[in-house]
Order: sequence, then C-alpha cells, then structure tokens
Amino acid sequence: MILADKIIELRKKNGWSQEELAEKLGVSRQSVSKWESAMSIPDMGRIVEMSNIFGVSTDYLLKDEIESTTQDSDTFEKQNDELEPPARRVSMEEANNYLETIRVCSSKIALGVMLCILSPILLIVLAAAQEEKMVKMTEAQAAGIGVMVLLLMVGAAVGLFVFFGTRLEKYDYLEKELIDTEYGVDGMVKDKKEKYAQTHLLLLTVGIVLCVVSCVPIFGAMILYGEDEFACIVAVGLLLALVAVGVFFIVLTCIRMGAMQKLLEEGEFSKDNKRRNKAQEPISKVYWGIVLAIYLGWSFISNDWETTWIIWPVAAVLFGSVVGIVHMARK
Repeated sequence: MILADKIIELRKKNGWSQEELAEKLGVSRQSVSKWESAMSIPDMGRIVEMSNIFGVSTDYLLKDEIESTTQDSDTFEKQNDELEPPARRVSMEEANNYLETIRVCSSKIALGVMLCILSPILLIVLAAAQEEKMVKMTEAQAAGIGVMVLLLMVGAAVGLFVFFGTRLEKYDYLEKELIDTEYGVDGMVKDKKEKYAQTHLLLLTVGIVLCVVSCVPIFGAMILYGEDEFACIVAVGLLLALVAVGVFFIVLTCIRMGAMQKLLEEGEFSKDNKRRNKAQEPISKVYWGIVLAIYLGWSFISNDWETTWIIWPVAAVLFGSVVGIVHMARK
C-alpha cells in the first residue's frame, strides 16, 4: 500500500473529511487532495504531524517504498525465472492521458453502437406506413429514404469507431502486456475507481433495465391495438430505441471501468490472464487456421454449405481441450 492509500485509509477510519484533515495539519484541502491522488508527496514535517494525528509510526507511513523496492526485486527475479520480458513501465502522466482519452472516446464509441442499433428504425416504420397508405410515396421511395438514412447512420458510426478507435490503439499494450506502474499511479487510479463505482453501477443498471423492458411497447401495442400491424411495427421501432439507449449506457460505463481495471491489472486484465492469453496466442493461430482449412475444404468438396457451418461451434467447444492438451504436453 502506498503512502497516498494510507492517508486515505487513516483519514476515513477517523471519520474526517479532506477539509478537516487539512485544518488539523494547517494546509489547504487541495494539498491533501494531491497527497491522496499521489500527485505530490508531503514533506517529512507533515508526515511526522500525520503520524501523531493518526496515532501511527512514521515507519508505517513510509515503509511502502521499502516494500515496493523489495516487490520490484521479487518481480524482476520472477520474470527472469519465467523468461518473461520486463514489464512495461507506465508513468503518472501516461496513465492520466490514457484515462482522459478514454473519457473522451468512450462516449463517441458508445454513440456509434447506438447509431447502428437505431439505423433500421426509419426504414421499418416507413415501409409499414407506405403499405398502410399512411404516407404519400411509392414503395421504392419509402425504401430509398429508409436505406439512405440507414447507410448514413451506419457510416457515421463506422467513422466514430475508426477515428476514436485509432486514438486508443497506442494503449493496446495495457490489455496484452505486463505493466509496472510508477509510484502513485495505483493510488490515483484506485481513488478514481472508487469515486466512479456508484456511477458505473447506476449506468449499468439503467442500461440493463432498458434492455429488459424494451419488449414492453410490443405487448402494449398488442393490448391497446390488437392485431394492428402498423402499431406493432412502431412498437418494434420503440423496442430498438430503448435497446439502443440501454446499450449506450452499458458500453460507455464498461469502457471507462475497463480502462481503470487495465491500469490496475484487475479482473480479466490480471497478470495471470495476460500470461494465459499470451501462451494461447500461437496455439490459437495454428488451431483456427487448421479449422478454416478443414471448413473450406469440406465445403468445396461436398458443396453442402448449409451443413458445414457446424464445424465452427464444434471447434469452439474443443478449443479449450486442445489448449489444455498442448500445455500438458509442454510440461
């Protein structure tokens, strides 16, 4: 645990706000905030004062640097033993830049996903309205307008994916490589993650609820309008709109939370998972190459494309077993 984390923990244990701690130390709240986010480190005099206020030793507050050095040494030895490349160093500046880039890009990528889901709504509704003679246009005109809007929305979505996805490409290593964060980065990210946790839970809950209740318009149309086909078509449009908004919230918050998990190497981005994925990568390339060759060969020889697709789900089920057998053989 770094000094920033210890200050946060001890302050909360005593039930003090940042303002109250700052008043006891005779400093500004901004100073305490910078200490807790690891943007700066208090001088020795302040550390001695904090040890007296919190009732702990200065050794307890400062020993994390000794522990960090020991852990770095152990990590280095372990990496040498396992013949792993050294972990990539992530500075405080790079971590902050990454989180800011994620903040900007996540909403745009989520918007692109939402546009893709919304894109067919006008086409569906216009086609139904034209068939019911509710609009004065031919079938071709209705289809043309609907398809044009669909393509424009999908095109805009693809543009968002490409432009903002490219901005995130330079941070791909956070998902695949082992990283070693500089002093203070973990504390800063943990603080941001803790503050964002409630927002993440709220957005995720709202998104899931919207997806679940998206069928309500269809049942409502059936109850209110019976077998009215146009009402049911409009209800389908509302369904897609609710799903689009729900997915927007889910994608937005999962990208932001995932970014913090990458920096902390938590969950699916843990060191063990990265090692496992890296070990599976060459196996995966060979395996799926063989599966593709078998699929194409079988399909062209038999000319039974309607049946040969079954090879893909079977191959997916067997993949885990193949990986396990290869690892056992290596050992």
